[in-house]
Amino acid sequence: MDPDKQSAAKQITLLEEGGPNAIAMANGIVGDEWTLWIVEMALNGITQYNEWLRAGPISSSVLTARLARLVDADIMERVRYHSRPPRHDYRLTYRGRQMWPILLTMWAWEQRWVNDPSEHLPQMQHTRCGAVFHPILICEACELEVAARDVQGRLGPSGHWSRSVPSAATRRRAHSGTRPDEVVTQTMAIVGNRWSAALIGAAFLGSNRFGEFEQRSGAPPTIVAERLRTFCEIGVLVQSPNPQRPDWVVYRLTDKGRAFYPVIAVQIEWAQRWFHSPDGPPLRMEHLHCHRTFHPRLICSECRERLRGSTVHVLRSTDGST
Repeated sequence: MDPDKQSAAKQITLLEEGGPNAIAMANGIVGDEWTLWIVEMALNGITQYNEWLRAGPISSSVLTARLARLVDADIMERVRYHSRPPRHDYRLTYRGRQMWPILLTMWAWEQRWVNDPSEHLPQMQHTRCGAVFHPILICEACELEVAARDVQGRLGPSGHWSRSVPSAATRRRAHSGTRPDEVVTQTMAIVGNRWSAALIGAAFLGSNRFGEFEQRSGAPPTIVAERLRTFCEIGVLVQSPNPQRPDWVVYRLTDKGRAFYPVIAVQIEWAQRWFHSPDGPPLRMEHLHCHRTFHPRLICSECRERLRGSTVHVLRSTDGST
């Protein structure tokens, strides 16, 4: 067996029975801009504390807290490289290195649907074909391209909505004005709030009325109203009259909202790979074309070859490409 995969088998986190499920654990990690930025920098070779401080406008307190959380989540390991005085590297584990599809799909969605010139988003180059590309979502089993409408999701044994919301201890704190150079602003509006991911997940599973969002997320009505308003403002949901009750409204995903599905799919895949509840997974997904369990994979838009972390080169302004 590949040493990385053998090590990975030992890294699976067994969650507390009846507690937060894999989706909640992943949302607590992914819904934070600085955490994603630290992982991105680590994927590009940074391992030392001072290197992160030099790489972006992150404070020592924020960096220390995020690195500690990443170590606790087995996304990074702390490795001593000097004894006197003690010095440590922070290196991605196999679990951490497998977060690259989440970053790629976020960047691709922001570039296509937000395209804010104030965002310093990198371009992606596939080293196998040499082209700048965008990732395309496919089904691992049949290798066909997949959109949200092609996948049927149903809640699994640990999929109760109350278990899919990150605990208050892991939710994202409001930023103080300093943010990473490479931000994904609208992505964070969708996943960077304790309740947001549950609400957008409910939309993809068919919820369209206020009461359904409230019931499925367990969020207070004021939070549901504020989140739905934000989703409409950024254009991932649209509000329209309810056909049965014209004085009521329904909320439906727009093309922009449905295009966010690859981000959700790869995040759920990563979550359910690494965090296991004793009673089973929170979500089961079936590809309606091949009727197999849906496991998302990414291919290069230019050569159609399967993407791997080792074959993706991130191009920044220092590369002369952005």
